[in-house]
Amino acid sequence: MKGIILAGGTGSRLYPLTKVTNKHLLPVGKYPMILYLIAKMRQAGIIDIMIISGKEHMGAVVNLLGSGYEYGVNFTFRIQDQPGGIAQALGLCEEFVNDDKCIVMLGDNVFEDNINQYVENFEGQKKGAKILIKQVNDPTRYGVAALKGNKIIGIEEKPKTPKSNYCVTGIYMYDHSVFNVIKTLKPSNRGELEITDVNNWYIKDNSLTYDILNGWWTDAGTFHSLLNANILTQDIDLAHILNREYKKE
Repeated sequence: MKGIILAGGTGSRLYPLTKVTNKHLLPVGKYPMILYLIAKMRQAGIIDIMIISGKEHMGAVVNLLGSGYEYGVNFTFRIQDQPGGIAQALGLCEEFVNDDKCIVMLGDNVFEDNINQYVENFEGQKKGAKILIKQVNDPTRYGVAALKGNKIIGIEEKPKTPKSNYCVTGIYMYDHSVFNVIKTLKPSNRGELEITDVNNWYIKDNSLTYDILNGWWTDAGTFHSLLNANILTQDIDLAHILNREYKKE
């Protein structure tokens, strides 16, 4: 399975912290934010990872990550130079994924669970997609999954009246047909190709499954959630996962 980390965007909600750097390079706990996702992928045995970012800060991203040798993984980098949305960014990865399956993470997701079991569950799935969801207190901030029995029957983006309190986290898994799905999408009202439309396509195809995260999860895209992410990760040490020792000065 291939890994994809979407680390683009302007980070406008975190301005002026993001005036000179990419949001995903901001410190969370002891590490730059993006390293938590790399650690989660490596923990699940995913070592071929594509990083998508904008041209403004790609140099800083590459400077931090290098080839991946230090972390026991292999990085490929791709620039998203058009503000076309999450699905458009994912579409840039078609040649990288090829006929394989992929796991996609939004770069400002920080979470506790080891995803190994979720990945294994999806590997055993013949086709389709899987998303990870989490019960939250403020579902109106997110895409919300409507559940019926053991199925998701629809996903609504930032609804005023949520049909559940299960948000769709920025952790998705797809078979290679996702790229054909993306090619059928039309831009939303904000001019972007929406990942919610991709997931709803798989729902209509009756091939979307889900798992529920057990541990804590947060995005880190606002000042409040970035602070929360720092509190949750303050004692986490990634060195044993990433093959790298972070020495104290």
